[in-house]
Amino acid sequence: MTQILLIRHAVNDFVKTGKLAGWTPEVHLNDEGKAQAEALGQRLADAPIKHIYASPLERTMETAEAIRQHHAHLHIQSHEGIGEVRYGDWEGKSIASLQRRKMWQVVQEYPSRAYFPNGETMRGVQTRAVNAIESIASTHPRVMVVIVSHADLIKMVLAHYLGMHLDNFQRLVVSPASISMLALGHSRPFVGAMNDLGHLAQMERERKQAQQTNNTTPVT
Repeated sequence: MTQILLIRHAVNDFVKTGKLAGWTPEVHLNDEGKAQAEALGQRLADAPIKHIYASPLERTMETAEAIRQHHAHLHIQSHEGIGEVRYGDWEGKSIASLQRRKMWQVVQEYPSRAYFPNGETMRGVQTRAVNAIESIASTHPRVMVVIVSHADLIKMVLAHYLGMHLDNFQRLVVSPASISMLALGHSRPFVGAMNDLGHLAQMERERKQAQQTNNTTPVT
């Protein structure tokens, strides 16, 4: 079976703008995001990764690069099929203003009927993402593949393989820099892990230990 590690990109500062990022260019990881990506790379340093795919956007490519640093023989393959939702006219708009639109409630409650003006439908996004996953799995049988993507894309993919209706996909939690795992073979798929954040917990423990060490007054 092909093991697929679905990884959400680490954090960035665009969320502080209160706008919908989508495919907005030049959205980079902030300092916290870089630390998260580094912890992620260390977590996967000994994993038998054979291929790395990433959404073409900067925040996903930078997260993927932190993993590739520990697998120097690999290169990152950009793949639009696992790219962010194309929000069309909504892209870059204030989320507060979008929440006043009727379609916002449809997106939240009935995403299978939702569409973005001059953008994609949510059903179309799920189909695109699942088709990309299936193509990657069939291209690389019986190896481990990393895919760095976005929260909604990963949640839609997990919902598909869990047999969940798209209208329920927002019940899943996919945090920044998290790892979820699929195993895909010729028959039944398996979801082996979801939203694994063990590496970030370790990073936080090490940060606190360093602070305690720095705050300790030496006895003379």
